[in-house]
Amino acid sequence: MQKLYFAASAALLLSTTLFSHANAYNIEQGKEVFQSHCSRCHTAEDLVGRFATTWADREAEQFYTTIKLAMPAEQPGSLTESQYRDVSAYLLNAGGVALNQSDEPFSGVLISSSGLSEPTVVYEDVEWLDMNGDLSANRYSAAAQINKDNVSDLEIAWRFNTANFGPEAERINLSSPIMVDGTLYATAGATRNVVALNPKTGQLLWMWRPDEPERYEAAPRKGSGRAVSYWKKGDKERIFTVTPGYFLVSLDAKTGVPDRKFGDNGRVDLKKGLRLGKGRDDIDIGLNKPPLVVNDTVIVGAAHLVSFWPVSKSNVKGDVRAFSAKSGKLKWRFKTIPESGDFGSDTWLNGSEKFTGNAGVWAPMSADPELGLVYLPVESATGDRYGGDRPGNNLFANSLVALDIKSGKRKWHYQIIHHDIWDWDNPSAPILADLPNGRKVVVQLTKQSFAYVFDRKTGEPIWPIIETPVPQTDVPGEWTSPTQPFPTKPAAYDRQGISEDDLINFTPELRAKALEAVKPFRLGPLYTPPSLAEAPDGTFGTLSVPSATGGTNWEGGAYDPETGKLYVPSFTNVSLLSLVNDPERSSVDFIYGGKKRTPKIDGLPLIQPPWGRITSIDLNSGDHDWQVVNGDTPDSVKNHPALKDLELPPTGKPTRSGLLATKTLLFAGEGRGGAPVLHAIDKETGETVADISLPATQTGQPMTYIIDGKQFIVMAVGDGKKAAEYIALAVPESTN
Repeated sequence: MQKLYFAASAALLLSTTLFSHANAYNIEQGKEVFQSHCSRCHTAEDLVGRFATTWADREAEQFYTTIKLAMPAEQPGSLTESQYRDVSAYLLNAGGVALNQSDEPFSGVLISSSGLSEPTVVYEDVEWLDMNGDLSANRYSAAAQINKDNVSDLEIAWRFNTANFGPEAERINLSSPIMVDGTLYATAGATRNVVALNPKTGQLLWMWRPDEPERYEAAPRKGSGRAVSYWKKGDKERIFTVTPGYFLVSLDAKTGVPDRKFGDNGRVDLKKGLRLGKGRDDIDIGLNKPPLVVNDTVIVGAAHLVSFWPVSKSNVKGDVRAFSAKSGKLKWRFKTIPESGDFGSDTWLNGSEKFTGNAGVWAPMSADPELGLVYLPVESATGDRYGGDRPGNNLFANSLVALDIKSGKRKWHYQIIHHDIWDWDNPSAPILADLPNGRKVVVQLTKQSFAYVFDRKTGEPIWPIIETPVPQTDVPGEWTSPTQPFPTKPAAYDRQGISEDDLINFTPELRAKALEAVKPFRLGPLYTPPSLAEAPDGTFGTLSVPSATGGTNWEGGAYDPETGKLYVPSFTNVSLLSLVNDPERSSVDFIYGGKKRTPKIDGLPLIQPPWGRITSIDLNSGDHDWQVVNGDTPDSVKNHPALKDLELPPTGKPTRSGLLATKTLLFAGEGRGGAPVLHAIDKETGETVADISLPATQTGQPMTYIIDGKQFIVMAVGDGKKAAEYIALAVPESTN
């Protein structure tokens, strides 16, 4: 939360001495009202700063009346009379305007600009409470100290090296820290140590290390993970993490010591109570995302090994479970693959719900405490390329599901892909967007580059979603849905499907080579299914766009609640969907394989640029505002001998950008494989305002906070050679 106080000169007209009248208004309560209802779209600096312009020489009564009639913007008049009086008094008090000591505190009070001096700005702390900023996953901060005027002055304020964490140095850290109550919390090292840092200096305050040698070795999801979660109740403050070995751990936020009253001496064994795969001795399950903490409930998802080559059609099911934040006791379980006879089980034909696994929630979740709902982006079921053993639409795989936070009961769902055989899991946290017109929506970004937008209370699509016929399979034993749901708005934000028109065409020679290279493969529109690596028609598989990693992936997007604009990073790549029968590797009839690989054209990508982009989508209308490339042209393309005489426009890079939206700017790193630079972008136009050099490429999503009056931007960076590190950027004091 950002609060700014203004010390005006003595020439500011004061009609009476300044203090709160007990019966008329309460400034402290007004501050709370502002934080709860106004700070999402405004800072006190915005409103108080207008006293010298818009409100100069006008009565405080007018200011109060305007606030009452027009705010909050999404639902004017929705506050109580006392709330409007309190918040108006808070803002006027912050600007140095004295109010009356009566039941009519604003009457006759003049906001005068006579002799007004430049205000002195004092910034209070702005926190970053969750991996994606807060429970709404907006990746937005109202912090505005770093702006267009000073962003080019950003310098490294501190660095935290992770070389000494884990059995060996982790070179790529994908985590995003959180900052709460004056402390920065993050993960470090392949064994997922938890560290607490001084957010002003990067000094290590405490460290906790998981001790699970056997579980770690067997873990399907090693590494530092993505983040930790925070909970506070009374004087108790806890940090929650899920270890690579699949334990849910509760740590004292001040000391890092496990809470011995939580679970079994500080941890809950998440491998207990699972619905295991029939005939499977191994337990293919873990998680590298943080749990979601809502009120007093900790909600945990599940991730499995990549299912291109499942050893069996049977696997452990990826149920979502909720635990008491205080005790670790199980509160509820949501079965992403329903039991026989339960709602949705009829979408699993031939009794496949009995043995099929996966369908976990490996992506981050989000929640709306006011509605009492948690939103689950569910992945696909066992078999990322072949689902002949699980015919049917397969609820709740590939669905957005809204659950009651208290009970875990399903409130609504929408299946985004029927019977997924493309590995197009729902990859990112659903974004809970409060639109300027007052509507509350939820947006699910997808690997297939669609943004699905729903009313977040009812699940009704905001714009029509049409079941559209799609190509069908000819793979023996496979089952495909005759239709898939296509949104009418917003339009796709990246390329979908592949045809000869999409192939590289920098020169006639390269174009001819591309046409020749695709002859052995099938091409087609979105949802063209996988095919045999040696098909009867002589083809060797299906080329598919987007690839299995997107489009969009776990990084998700960023949403600006002031404007209703959604910013989405995406990249364009080609997958080869080819299937083989390999009984030595799997009992499933077909798994991913084959002798062919996705073709390159003299080392260049097969398809035309752009290969990475950022799109601004206006959620008020569903239209695209602008689209820009993510980074410049790769050096391997710039310096290619076949292109030396061409002047190419920037192509963007096939990397996964991490975004951060603030009140003033959109920040974008280029992601793993991109350049070591952070781009500061004008949110309205997409134009680059500044490029800030980094010591290595951004790999973890950037976040921001204000501590003791200074704004920092922090992210994990790495070049894949040296140990990963966290860096903090800030404007030097002399230019701040």
